[in-house]
Amino acid sequence: MSTRSLCDLGLAELSEWCVAQGERPFRAKQIRRWLFGKRVSNVDAMHDVPAALRATLAEQLPLFSGRLVDHRIASDRTEKLLVACADGEQVECVLMREPKRRTVCISTQVGCGMGCVFCASGMLGLKRNLSGGEILEQILRLDRLLEKDERITNVVAMGIGEPLANLAALLPVLETLNDPGGLGLGARRITISTVGLPEKIRELAQLNKAFNLAVSLHAPNDALRNELVPVNKGIGLGAILASADEYFDRTGRRVTYEYVLLAGRNDQRQHAQQLAALLKPRIAHVNLIPMNGVIGLPFEAPGEPRTREFAGILERAGVPVTVRKRKGADVDAACGQLRLQHLQPGA
Repeated sequence: MSTRSLCDLGLAELSEWCVAQGERPFRAKQIRRWLFGKRVSNVDAMHDVPAALRATLAEQLPLFSGRLVDHRIASDRTEKLLVACADGEQVECVLMREPKRRTVCISTQVGCGMGCVFCASGMLGLKRNLSGGEILEQILRLDRLLEKDERITNVVAMGIGEPLANLAALLPVLETLNDPGGLGLGARRITISTVGLPEKIRELAQLNKAFNLAVSLHAPNDALRNELVPVNKGIGLGAILASADEYFDRTGRRVTYEYVLLAGRNDQRQHAQQLAALLKPRIAHVNLIPMNGVIGLPFEAPGEPRTREFAGILERAGVPVTVRKRKGADVDAACGQLRLQHLQPGA
C-alpha cells in the first residue's frame, strides 16, 4: 500500500500521473470532482473513471494515507477526529457547527515547538511537520461528516502546531481550498493562526491573499509573554505587532489577536489596560479565550465576572472584542487534548 494518497497531488501532478498510466489529462479533473465535490469514501465509487484506472488509483493513490483512531461527537454536535498518519504519528481535527457556519479546525504539525506553557499541543514537543496531503486529508475527512445539504464555510489553521512554521506545506493546501475545482472556498473564509513569527507573517502578506491572520498574543507585555510563550524571548511583542501592522497594510484584513485568559496570571485589570493601550491605535480585534483546563497543567479559566470585566475594559477603550464560545467541551475538543489522552492514558 502506498504511503502517498490523492491528497498529496495537485491538479498538475495528478494530470501527469494519469498520462503516465496511459490516460488523457482530463481524467485528473474527473477524479478531483469525486474527491472534492462528491465526497466519495473510496475510489471504486468513481464510476465514470475507467475500471483499470480505478484499480491502479486504489493501489498507488488511495483517498487517504492515514487511518481514523478516534471519533467523538459532542452534545453541541461538534465532532473531533484523531487520525493516525502513515508513520503512526497522530493529529487532531475538529468540525464545529453553528447556525450559519460549518467551520473546520486543522493541525499543521505533529506536536508543537513553540512551548506555550498552558497548551496541551506542545506538552510532548514537536515531532515533525505534516505534509500538504496530511493537512488536506483532515479537511476532507471532516467534509465527509456533513449532511448532503451542508458545506464547509470556514477553515481555521488553529489545531496542533504552528502553521507559519510549516508554511511551505500549508500554502498549496490553501490554494486547493481556494480553487473552484477544489472546495471553492474564498480566502476571506480561511484563518491562519500564529504565535507570531514576523518574517513568516511578512511572507504571507507578500502573497496578496485576503486570508485572515490571528496572532496568539496571550500577554500585553514582554515580561509576562516570555513566561507564557517562551519563544517570545527571541522575538518580542514590538516585532510581532510591526509585522501584523504590515499584514494589515498589505492585505487590508483586520488582524485578530487571540488571548487565552489564565486565572491570576494574565487576567487582571492592568493586563486589560495594557492590552488596550497596545491595540487601540490599530485596526484590530481581540478574541478572548477562557482557558480550557488540561490535566497536569496549573492553569484554569477565570470566572465569568472577571472575563466580562476584562472584555469591558477593552470595549470602553474602543477595542473590538469577543469572548470565544466553548465548543465540544464534553469531547475534549480543545487543541491537543484528545491526542494527549491517547498517547498518555490518564492525562
